[in-house]
Amino acid sequence: MKHKSISQMDLVREAFHYQSRFDGSTMVFKIDFPVTEDPLFPYLMKDLALLAKTGFRVVIVPGAKEWIDSVLGEYGIKSRYAGSTRITSAEAIPFAAMAAFHTAARFMTGLSADAVDAVIGNLVRARGLGVVEGIDMEHTGKVDKILTDSIRRILNLGMVPILPCIGYSPSGKPYNVPSDEIALEASVALGAVKLFIVSVHQGLRGGDYKIPENIELDGQGRIVRLTPQEAEAVLELNSRNGEPDKPLTELCLALKASRSGVERVHLIDGREEGAVLRELFSNLGAGTMVYADEYEAIRSLKTADIPDILRLMEPLMQQGLLVRRNAEDIQEKKADYVVFEVDGSIHACAALHNRGEGQGEIAAVATDPAYTDMGLGRRMVRFLIDRATKQDFRRVFVLTTRTHDWFESLGFKECSVESLPLSRRKNYDQSRNSKIFALDLR
Repeated sequence: MKHKSISQMDLVREAFHYQSRFDGSTMVFKIDFPVTEDPLFPYLMKDLALLAKTGFRVVIVPGAKEWIDSVLGEYGIKSRYAGSTRITSAEAIPFAAMAAFHTAARFMTGLSADAVDAVIGNLVRARGLGVVEGIDMEHTGKVDKILTDSIRRILNLGMVPILPCIGYSPSGKPYNVPSDEIALEASVALGAVKLFIVSVHQGLRGGDYKIPENIELDGQGRIVRLTPQEAEAVLELNSRNGEPDKPLTELCLALKASRSGVERVHLIDGREEGAVLRELFSNLGAGTMVYADEYEAIRSLKTADIPDILRLMEPLMQQGLLVRRNAEDIQEKKADYVVFEVDGSIHACAALHNRGEGQGEIAAVATDPAYTDMGLGRRMVRFLIDRATKQDFRRVFVLTTRTHDWFESLGFKECSVESLPLSRRKNYDQSRNSKIFALDLR
């Protein structure tokens, strides 16, 4: 029961942290049309309305491909494609525009139900693709300019701009423009800190794709986060003949956005209730994040971190898995400690003590239980092994009462008390009867 309470408090702390960090920031939400058909769509709109009410600047780019297909089919107009790009004829463009604005109206209605005003406007200037490889693309266009001044005026009034997939030339000619392109260009032009790509599939799962060995998965096999380099590696490993599937197409868009300066791009399943809020307000999130900024790092301990690592260690000290330490003990050996920081929050700690005779002791390994699936303990130990190697230690060892199997999986082998350096043998606690495991570094 106590553990559950701590977990809830951690969630509250993370939420306040992200609220403070991103308050007043612009976030673009590209939402596929099938999401609007899902029973949980009203809850998604509640969440976006909540963000708009609490100081976030929300911009929505609705996808309308499936609804345009439906409307054109209803009127007997057959869609033609050049590759994956729809050729929008003069006959089709009025119906495509009708479908696009009808889709946008669904979002306006959803926001209105939660007392948030929205504006569907002519906010994208477009130009025609013209003739591409001998094919006249007719009323299919591309973004010429995002009308950022108009969008910012709407945002400054506390309203949500909605950008349908129809853009207009300076003379008023309509063009059907891919919503992916609008979302990308709007994110860059508005300096958005986040782009959310919301669709109706489970996203990137390790079991469905070939992934590099260093990619971390959560307990359900979800790829939690990728650097641009890692995203590119995933795409290369899964390149196939023909068009990539939907999750990989979205990853391509995320990679483009990341390399265009968008700090973080989030791929989430719009059918999961609260997915946007969990992705935004918790470190583990609910989808896959492609991040261009430095998101996580192992670093040296600061004095201000000591309450956080004591909180991590307390349950383990109560169970007898760790030796009891207080703030003074840690402060005295502060230089020996490292912490794992995720977006400003501490989620793991460990220490490497120099015990003389070329030997170092790895101790005080503790991780946030919510991050068990991320392998933080393993990363911390490997980091300290690397540090010990660089400091020319010949061996590292640990004293453990119940985690010897885990250390054996890292290559440590059991040894005797007599193998410890003299300074550590003198302080060996016979009452704990800890097992000793060591790893030779030479």
